[in-house]
Amino acid sequence: MLIKKAPDVRLSEITDKQLYLRRREFLRVAAGTWVAAAAGVLGSPRDVRAAGPAGAKLQNVRKGPFGTDEKMTPYGDVTTYNNFYEFGSEKDEPARNAHTLKTTPWTVKVDGLVDKPAEYAVDDLIKPYALEERVYRMRCVEGWSMVIPWVGFPLGDLIKRLQPSASARYIEFTTLYNPEMMPGQRRRVLPWPYLEGLRLDEATHPLAILAVGLYGEVLPNQDGAPLRLVVPWKYGFKGVKSIVRIRFTEKQPLNTWQVSSPDEYGFYANVNPHVDHPRWSQATERRLGEFFKRPTLMFNGYADQVASLYAGMDLKKNF
Repeated sequence: MLIKKAPDVRLSEITDKQLYLRRREFLRVAAGTWVAAAAGVLGSPRDVRAAGPAGAKLQNVRKGPFGTDEKMTPYGDVTTYNNFYEFGSEKDEPARNAHTLKTTPWTVKVDGLVDKPAEYAVDDLIKPYALEERVYRMRCVEGWSMVIPWVGFPLGDLIKRLQPSASARYIEFTTLYNPEMMPGQRRRVLPWPYLEGLRLDEATHPLAILAVGLYGEVLPNQDGAPLRLVVPWKYGFKGVKSIVRIRFTEKQPLNTWQVSSPDEYGFYANVNPHVDHPRWSQATERRLGEFFKRPTLMFNGYADQVASLYAGMDLKKNF
């Protein structure tokens, strides 16, 4: 048996403290994954109030396309093991600290190269759309993954409604900056506010959604309430949370991790097992709740749907 000494062990090979503390979960099969009900008949989307209290049941949710039939990650893990540095850099801190976030009232500013700029109340922003449940594989750049039943609507539908101008090529998202409600922002661990961006053709791809819930319920604060981006073929840091601004631009925007560590994080962040992070391999991943690692899939398993977006691109250079 090979025993590694401390200097030989890479950071990515060290079991996360929170996973270690829950190590018994790795040795058992989850009994009965809790599945959110999806209504078979649509009511009026205007009955939905997505910015309600976390845990409130979302109404008029239909089963959406593109979902995986893999076993879903338990609700308790999805809501207690989070990357949301605005509430702390440890995985368990967002669940403990995010109660300070007040999601009502909430507005989203839309500006830049768009024909319908405005300050939208979040409920008015989402009212025109029928909510769908999308069960997506989600892959974190740190090497762990989940399967989450998101509830939301296609980002492309909103973009079409907002009518970006012909010169718009990119879309930029901004997270709330409020150190009073987000205690992690009192530390300069990242340049605040958190920014993310997509190419417009990525943003309008049918897989990309804006999520307002998970497991059939309103998003918990620690998972990005009241509105977050979900792009399942990209690493999780692209999923900007608690969005307060959507800006359309001609030039490629910078994202927060790209600014913070440009040698480690790029603009595209496509899941790619052939391009390692400078400090660890991306070839395998550990699904939360499982002991053994599994191979990481190109584009997180969504290559058939999205590979054409990057035809002819050097995906090692454009990481």
